[in-house]
Amino acid sequence: MLKEIFFILWILLQVYIGWHLFLPFILFVFYKLVSLFKKKDNHLGREVQYSDYAVIVTAYEQLTNIPNVVQSILNLDYPDFIVYVVADKCDITGLHFEDERVVILRPEETLSSNTRSHFYAINRFKRPHERLTIIDSDNLVEPDFLRKLDVFFDKGFLAVQGVRNAKNLDTEYARLDAARDIYYHFYDGKILFGLGSSATLAGSGMAFTTALYKDCLESKDITGAGFDKVLQAEILKRDVRIAFAEDAIIYDEKTSKSDQLVNQRARWINTWFRYFKYGFQIIARGVKNFSLNQFLFGIVLLRPPLFIKLGFAIVFIVIDLYISPIESVVWVAGLIFFVVGFATALLNSKTDRVIYKSLVSIPKFIFFQVISLLNAVRANKRSVATKHFHHSDSSLDNK
Repeated sequence: MLKEIFFILWILLQVYIGWHLFLPFILFVFYKLVSLFKKKDNHLGREVQYSDYAVIVTAYEQLTNIPNVVQSILNLDYPDFIVYVVADKCDITGLHFEDERVVILRPEETLSSNTRSHFYAINRFKRPHERLTIIDSDNLVEPDFLRKLDVFFDKGFLAVQGVRNAKNLDTEYARLDAARDIYYHFYDGKILFGLGSSATLAGSGMAFTTALYKDCLESKDITGAGFDKVLQAEILKRDVRIAFAEDAIIYDEKTSKSDQLVNQRARWINTWFRYFKYGFQIIARGVKNFSLNQFLFGIVLLRPPLFIKLGFAIVFIVIDLYISPIESVVWVAGLIFFVVGFATALLNSKTDRVIYKSLVSIPKFIFFQVISLLNAVRANKRSVATKHFHHSDSSLDNK
């Protein structure tokens, strides 16, 4: 009896991991088929209606990059916005801005939470902003960022995710981190949204109507990493679609050192284990509501992190060589499909040449993520924010 239970669990685990190796290619094929019948969207050429934005920038302990971040926001080609910098556990003595559109907020007590910082700003808005966008303390924004978001708000969307391009490609870790982002932007953004579902949220470079954000998170106190996972789940539970704005670009600092990578990924892995359960809930709602938006999104939420998926696939190939050689062939096919899918994402995106050259270091990148997995249990105690070591000036020349 015990042997039969073990065998069933073994098969289910293989099906679970194996299915996700083929999934990206399957989604891409369906996306291409849907594109053949989709009418061209003429809305993109129309004048958008300006709104009033709150640009919330959260900082924890570090203010090093804030002047550059704020300057890039002040360079936005947009008439109505206010920047709210929430400096949590920061010394703001030397932080001053002459522009009246910048509001510096220093919480009396340490918040140690993204959503607490967001609502600290929301509760101190200078005026009732219709929309808010969330920017990290290491981001830079393109001047047309808000106007590109407006295209989708004007079409009736209440939530929009932009694209986080790499600000730095100075080390192989940063380049591989950028390759990973390109992969997820392509499948979790462009493809998923193109199929009628929602883009996944990336933590920054995203915007919402203020009403939707408050409705989703005002009654929740989220600590540790992963507020974006809770937020997207709440949005999808309401069967609201998250649009993907591939032309709304911000620049994001990529991990440049191994210890930085381990700490960051440990928090991300911890977050996945804490919140992947939302996938089951949203799939169930999708079936109940006959909602493609919810059903597809729920499937994607159940997907394990890349390195876990690839690591298990290699282990299964080796084991199945002794147990069932035919199954090993299926695993090899799955890896080939995954590689093709990964290459498809890079080739269909604006991928820097140095990123392609860095792909030979993927085994080393995976090794450090395995170390991250071992640290995942205590990840939120290690740090609540990624400390960055690459610094750039306020221009976007190094993008």
